[in-house]
Amino acid sequence: MVNKEKNLDTKSETKQNDKQNSTRSGKEEALSEGDPSFALKDLPGVGAATADKLLSCGYDTMMSIAVASPDEIVDATGLGENVARRIISAARSKLEMGFESGDKLLDRRKSVLKIESGSDAVNKLLGGGFETGSIIECFGEFGSGKTQIAHVLSVRVQQQIKGATAVYLDTENTFRPERIEQIAKGLNMNPKEVLKNIKVARAYNSDHQMLLAEKIDELVKKEKLNLKLVVVDSLTAHFRAEFVGRGTLANRQQKLNRHMHTLLKLADTYNLCVYVTNQVMSKPDVFFGDPTNAIGGHIVAHASTFRVYLRKGKKRTRVAKLIDSPSLPEGEAGFVITEAGLQDI
Repeated sequence: MVNKEKNLDTKSETKQNDKQNSTRSGKEEALSEGDPSFALKDLPGVGAATADKLLSCGYDTMMSIAVASPDEIVDATGLGENVARRIISAARSKLEMGFESGDKLLDRRKSVLKIESGSDAVNKLLGGGFETGSIIECFGEFGSGKTQIAHVLSVRVQQQIKGATAVYLDTENTFRPERIEQIAKGLNMNPKEVLKNIKVARAYNSDHQMLLAEKIDELVKKEKLNLKLVVVDSLTAHFRAEFVGRGTLANRQQKLNRHMHTLLKLADTYNLCVYVTNQVMSKPDVFFGDPTNAIGGHIVAHASTFRVYLRKGKKRTRVAKLIDSPSLPEGEAGFVITEAGLQDI
């Protein structure tokens, strides 16, 4: 009887191990189908337990490992720093993340999409619209149209790209579903369907805001979203309120820098548009010209791919001024805000 029980236990353990190995193998096969060059077991220092940890922490593609930092891998898996560096280095080697020719980059740029605003003048100013794979910062005083553009883009991205979704990080309680309904009706879209495809999260402080941005990657994989737009409205409100005085400036800028790089990583990984609004301040030492300056200093300026200054014009019009772009000249475009969104003057 004892031998029979032992045999039964052994068989049970064998089945359980086979089941675990089958599950792990299934995961890796699924990964290999998406990326033929990717196999966790081929990375140095990755055993069965480490592979499971990587998968459970969201490192389920070669790219997700290649663009991670050693500290992120260490925190997620408990591996040593040297092992984490070897894993990342091997992943980068497999993806050949070194130099490439300009013509290949040009081919890759063909996948970039332009989300139209509704105003031909604004679209022309931005080279066709709000570009995916980029961070586009709009800054200006209150009432200049920053949040209105955020709502418009959340609707128009769904009109332009079939099955597209948007994520809206709301830091100032400015998201209004009623406004989304207005714009959707003006574009002859189903308001309920449009609202379903916008994932809204309210951020209550800067740490919460950063955490929500980091969780977007997990949200995309969990719900299998075709995410094409991330809105952060506004980018600097919490940072400005929490870090007061020159003594806290360095810490604020470091956190902002990390936050911007998280957003840029999302834009690059998923070929999506990151639209951020930014507050402004008035420089008292400027006696001639416009004293308006964006919050965040050089950190936000350098991390943003496009920078647009919004200001109020005459008779309820708005003016968008492109002040920084890697490929477009500076210029201005006038527009008006209507129930259906943005329109030309």
